[in-house]
Amino acid sequence: MNSKDIYVRFLTLFQSLQAKEMEGKMDTTAEKLLETITVHYGQEQTLTVTECMELSAIASPATIHRKLDELRIQGWIEFVYEGENRRTKYLIPSSKANKYFDKISKLMTKAVTL
Repeated sequence: MNSKDIYVRFLTLFQSLQAKEMEGKMDTTAEKLLETITVHYGQEQTLTVTECMELSAIASPATIHRKLDELRIQGWIEFVYEGENRRTKYLIPSSKANKYFDKISKLMTKAVTL
């Protein structure tokens, strides 16, 4: 089994999971934002809303702001505050997002071991 076959197997499993979990509710821009928020949070570099809106490689600030609201309403991310500062909102993945990414991790293992 070569690495291309493993990757194709993973993509097949992943697309099946996406169809079931997302049910067409998340477009690619929102998905990229969720992944970016999760990566930064995992590296203990939690993004603020303002920092996220500056990610011009993903979308315009207005689009990012709209997608952040959609992700929050759908339960994929949470806005949190640190300390006494109530003006700066930090973005963290929700438990729903963490469960989703855990499922993806298991798919990676499954793709390698099949």
